[in-house]
Amino acid sequence: MTEGRRRALALLAGIGVALGQVPFSLVPLALAALGLAGWLAMRSSTAWRAAWIGLAAGTGYFGTTLHWIVAPFLVEPEVYGWMAPFAFVFTAVGFGLFWMLAFGVARRVAANGWRFALAFAGALAGAEALRALILTGFPWVLLGTVWSEGPGAQLGAFVGPFGLTLLVAGIGGGLAALGPRPVSLAGLVLAWTVPIGLGALRPPAPPVADDAATVRLVQPNAPQDEKWDPVLSQEFFQRALEFTAAGAVPDLVIWPETSVPFLIETGQGPAIDRMAMAARGARLVFGAQRLGDGWRYFNSALVLGPDGQIADSYDKYHLVPFGEYVPFGDFAARFGIRGLAASQGFGYSAGPGLRTIDLGPLGNPLPLICYEAIFPEEVGAVSPRPDWLMQITNDAWFGTFAGPQQHLAITRMRAIEQGLPMMRAANTGISAAIDAGGRVLASIPLGEAGYLDVPLPPARSPTLYARTGDWPAWGAMLLSLLAARWLRPKRLEAGGRPR
Repeated sequence: MTEGRRRALALLAGIGVALGQVPFSLVPLALAALGLAGWLAMRSSTAWRAAWIGLAAGTGYFGTTLHWIVAPFLVEPEVYGWMAPFAFVFTAVGFGLFWMLAFGVARRVAANGWRFALAFAGALAGAEALRALILTGFPWVLLGTVWSEGPGAQLGAFVGPFGLTLLVAGIGGGLAALGPRPVSLAGLVLAWTVPIGLGALRPPAPPVADDAATVRLVQPNAPQDEKWDPVLSQEFFQRALEFTAAGAVPDLVIWPETSVPFLIETGQGPAIDRMAMAARGARLVFGAQRLGDGWRYFNSALVLGPDGQIADSYDKYHLVPFGEYVPFGDFAARFGIRGLAASQGFGYSAGPGLRTIDLGPLGNPLPLICYEAIFPEEVGAVSPRPDWLMQITNDAWFGTFAGPQQHLAITRMRAIEQGLPMMRAANTGISAAIDAGGRVLASIPLGEAGYLDVPLPPARSPTLYARTGDWPAWGAMLLSLLAARWLRPKRLEAGGRPR
């Protein structure tokens, strides 16, 4: 087989791995495809050729899973549409470089057999972990997230997202070492079913108490290309008010990210009064753009107390590069370049860091604004431990197919990892109440307007992962590489005896 055909096959294998992620969740196909990509790398004559196999596979994987990356550029196609193909290629190939590094390192460390399986597991999981951390990080569609729709996701409570990623990479390496033989099918079935069986052994999250507080999740469903229209934005705001004022009074109401179409400056005014009236004495958490000192703009979550006054606020800490801010923003502002999501000024400023907010009898949840929920190491670093997790988000930026569904899967993994329930209010969906075991108790479908009253689920005790963090997974990756490098088979002497 020519190198061109091998790389084309690797590209198809990467697409197959991508189909393991939601909304497809074809996990056996993903494991088999990763094994094929690893086998192609192992059979390469040099580490450099194996690296090119990794780039092809990674490009197929990220091009398929992150195809929705073009959606933000099509909100204003006359302004940003020309950037869409560049964003797609940069994303697919740019993240594919991490796989290129991993495949090349694995082949350089070990040429075949179980040693290659170990090297492949450690190198690929390590590359995925680096992708999650460097240059502000982007831990979206980590390989371990393929388990999100089944019992295998429960292993995340013990090993975390990078541990699950190491598991997937290890399965791929093991299948690569077995090669295209009948025994590989048995290995695939075993590799797929064992994590499911182990995850199923974990007890379910504790049941909701009869006297649990009632939380109302509001989903106004404002399409991104209409969200800031001067007329339509008022209609969406009125819709959120009506949902808030409907039916019995809940204990807490949560609106999505930037659901208020005006700039918060003093926290007073007729619009705030209307929100307080609709809440009828319930606390209301809402997303809005806030103006701070020195004409700095923040993407914020604010708490409207029972007295109708702003009781607390949180400013988003982990901003989206080129979406909410532009690197070297002061220089870029001279040329009129601003973040795609910032309707005011030339981008947002970062808040001081993740922290809990005070909701009185409802405890101290950790607010996560959209993108912040994808960073497991940051969610787990907040001290003291939150009582529960709360995400407000505007997934209208992510299109109407895979992007919002993948985001929901990620938030479910955060609930499992920390043993904390998650209440999620999304502008266009999917709004959901998620228990401490990652189970969706109730949700509002994507693209629908409405509200949902749900009892607040209880937390579990801190999970093993919540106590240890990612260091065990990092250690396991390193040990895999060291074992592959140094535990070489003993050579035989002329007489057939090991020396």
